[in-house]
Amino acid sequence: MALMTALVCGLFSGLLQAQENVALPIAPSAIVAALPKQSMDRSANRIFAGQTPTAGIRFAGDITVEPASTESLPLSLDDAIDRGLKHNLQILLANQTERAVQGQISTVFYQLLPNLKATAYTNTVEIDLAAMGFKTSSLAPGVISNIVKVDTTSAQLSVNQVLFNLPDLYLYAAAKKAENVVALGVLNARGGVVQAVGTQYLAALADESQIANHQALATADEEVLRQATLSHDAGVGINLDVLRAKVQLQNEQQALVRAQNTFAKDKIALNRLIGLPADQELTLTDTVPYAELEEVPLEQATSLAYERRKDLLVLQAELEVTERAHKAVKYERMPSLGFNGYYGVLGETRGLYHGVFTVQGVLKIPLFEEGRFRGESELVTAQEIGLNHQIESLRVTIDAQIRASRLDVGSSMELVKVARSNVDLAAQALSDTRDRFSAGVDDNLPVVQAQATLENAQSRLIAAQFHFNQAKLMLARNAGVVETQYKQYLGR
Repeated sequence: MALMTALVCGLFSGLLQAQENVALPIAPSAIVAALPKQSMDRSANRIFAGQTPTAGIRFAGDITVEPASTESLPLSLDDAIDRGLKHNLQILLANQTERAVQGQISTVFYQLLPNLKATAYTNTVEIDLAAMGFKTSSLAPGVISNIVKVDTTSAQLSVNQVLFNLPDLYLYAAAKKAENVVALGVLNARGGVVQAVGTQYLAALADESQIANHQALATADEEVLRQATLSHDAGVGINLDVLRAKVQLQNEQQALVRAQNTFAKDKIALNRLIGLPADQELTLTDTVPYAELEEVPLEQATSLAYERRKDLLVLQAELEVTERAHKAVKYERMPSLGFNGYYGVLGETRGLYHGVFTVQGVLKIPLFEEGRFRGESELVTAQEIGLNHQIESLRVTIDAQIRASRLDVGSSMELVKVARSNVDLAAQALSDTRDRFSAGVDDNLPVVQAQATLENAQSRLIAAQFHFNQAKLMLARNAGVVETQYKQYLGR
């Protein structure tokens, strides 16, 4: 029983630690206490962003980050997410954890099977009978010497089997359910990686849009500067217009440099999320997605989240593990029945051999252990109550998160619509002021002001589109479906 409990406890306590496990005779109630701390964000509010080591460094599972290629790598959103799910360190560690659990469960199951083994040995022993207390007078003179040499050989087949032990059966059932806990943890990690990679890819797309915006405005500023210079040279313009146009152009060039720097850093962050070296050049092949999300009734969205949220499912699976461990503690009071024996041959190495065997039934009845049983029962009961409280609290949190995410999606969608309208109005205002400046009706101050207004409107539109897509990804994450339905939420 102690060996079985130690194996199950080691199964849990060693999942997320890179240390060697030592089997200790721990009570069955320690199963739940030793459950691994999940490396998931149960509130689903933060981005789950695992990091990968730099190129050439090996880590868990003999994984090496691939070297950078000399050519730019075309990368779509789907490609980025696929790479993240294959190379992100959190996923790799979660997969190794799942593999370790399966091995530990096999070890636990082995304890329930018959243990059959064959042994053979040969030995030579020389015994001094007088030194062992035999008197010389008691030995037959000339027949038995004080020094006796024995040379024997034995071969035997032994078996032992637990015939009836309910605690061991429930401990094995708890171990099997623990496999579901780890599997759900892997799925939760995958959802976090999908959200992190998707958000980072969208941020890089927004950076590209900002760069294109600043480049277009810088080109327009160059034209304004050219017209102001021609007017000044022709004697119909003033030097202030030229200076004002130069300042506006340089401001736009500075904004372009900042946007390019932000884009480069966001690509480095994206590379780390998907297992690429930091110096790998990327060519983003997708454009900024935009699609209005069909509104799902609150009750339906919340019900879906209760069914799909992996952190909630993990808690529920942990509760089942605790309940099975509780049954194991309860049935420790019952007797256990086992069987063991062996059959073989034994004899002098160069003489005759004779068959030998042992058959033994073992009945164990626990006595004077009620105090330990009650203590273990209290511990597991407390763990059950605690998990129930966590489950209820998380359900309330999920409801709040779904409501907040729906509000974010709705408000950000409205902001995109307003931002688009502002861009159209600012573009029309800029066109009108340029016409007035070209016709000599006005100086270029209104042009500079209209240019700044348009830049601000376009930047707000890019930010609004990014926040809209980010809000949809967060809603999918809070609903527990981001890893399977991110395309539908982004409208791709």
